Amino acid sequence: MSPQDIARMREVVAHLSEYAEHLEKGWKVETTDGEVKLVAMSPNLPHGTNVRIFREQIEAQTPQVTAVNDTDMTDPFTGLEKVPDLMAFVTEDVDPQAESVDPRAVLLVLEVVSRTNPKNDLVTKLQDYPRMGVPAYVIVDPRDGTIAVHSDPRPGPDGIRYRHAVPYAFGDRVPVGEWAFDTSALVRYR
Repeated sequence: MSPQDIARMREVVAHLSEYAEHLEKGWKVETTDGEVKLVAMSPNLPHGTNVRIFREQIEAQTPQVTAVNDTDMTDPFTGLEKVPDLMAFVTEDVDPQAESVDPRAVLLVLEVVSRTNPKNDLVTKLQDYPRMGVPAYVIVDPRDGTIAVHSDPRPGPDGIRYRHAVPYAFGDRVPVGEWAFDTSALVRYR
């Protein structure tokens, strides 16, 4: 994308984000390959519980790291914008007053698969996060009780993709970067 295209897309995102704040349910704005999407958030209890479980373990194991949920992440190089369920970064590497987090400062992104739009987490974000420079992407799927850890983003014939994917199940001890997650308390959807 050209710098002009990225600037125009940011204008559209800013306008839609302002609109989304006034909608009745939780909505967020994300971009993928020049498309701007208004995405419904999944604020159900299993979703929020699973995000909290990971956030608390990140902060307990690495006090120098901040874990935030539902916060804007904008890549100045690709123009991609996402609002991950959870992201972690070294606290001193990110300006706490910034409007958005640069994904190249992020150590890990976690998404809890939505019951209503699983393709967004399982396909779209799996393609976009490595392009944004996110080193580790964890997908928690309460529909079937599985976890996938994707890491090592590298260029290849099909673009930048994660080169490693390791499957786990709820209840497994899941190593990701400097963390080891206890997943025994994760909650599945009914």
